[in-house]
Amino acid sequence: MIEKKVFGRTGHKSTKILFGGAAFFNVTQADADRTMDLIMKYGINHIDTAESYGDSEIRLDPWLKHNRQHVFLATKTDKRTYKAAKEELHQSLERLCVDSIDLWQMHCLVDENEWEIAMDDGGVLEAFEEARIQGLVNYLGVTGHGVQTPSMHLKSLERFDFDTVLLPYNYMMMQNKSYASDFDALVTVCKEKNIAIQGIKTIARGPKGENEKDQFHTWYKPLDKQSEIDMALHWAMGNEDIFINSVADVNILPLVLDAATRFTTKTPDEKMKRASREMGLTPLFS
Repeated sequence: MIEKKVFGRTGHKSTKILFGGAAFFNVTQADADRTMDLIMKYGINHIDTAESYGDSEIRLDPWLKHNRQHVFLATKTDKRTYKAAKEELHQSLERLCVDSIDLWQMHCLVDENEWEIAMDDGGVLEAFEEARIQGLVNYLGVTGHGVQTPSMHLKSLERFDFDTVLLPYNYMMMQNKSYASDFDALVTVCKEKNIAIQGIKTIARGPKGENEKDQFHTWYKPLDKQSEIDMALHWAMGNEDIFINSVADVNILPLVLDAATRFTTKTPDEKMKRASREMGLTPLFS
């Protein structure tokens, strides 16, 4: 089984590996059902999806009908205005066939102009606060991609007391001194305020080329060998301050879950440095 830890101020004891619902972007219901059987086998009790993840919310519906009470359920909206976000929340509730969700997140809020809209009068923040008062959601979070994410999350936390943050975390990203410095600063604030931190892209090999064939259902090139995944995932799991969202590919997911159950100690930085050249690791963002 995979270790559990209290998910920040929510009080929920979540598995350190969260199921990333992006894996259900474009799969059959049969594939989704088999994957959820696997999730149950490994004891995963936290699901993170989004309205923008294709069919994900729809594919989760049949499983949630019988298992809603056993999991912490999170979804996201990439809308930036009150009206659009409110409409999308109700759409998510309908697609998931649930009365409420545990965590609603502002999806990929890293652009300065979008941030101003989201946080201003008539912005998505108003929909977030209202939804919590109405009991449609219990907790609120913010997510992001790119090197500016940790600094933008710090800005968001100055504006509003979010319960969770989500951002990239892997060996190559943390070799970017600016990103690493901002990430560490964000972790410090989150630990002080008991805000849960979620890491994504932990097994990224690097970005896909413009004309590169999509072998996997991830928008980046993932590691796909067990030994490589073990090394990268165990490096990330060595950070006790973060939870890790699993990979967005149902075929690689079993390798990730297998690696997670065998975690004991962090992959040393020196070993990752040597292995990064052998595995062809490159930064996703620069």
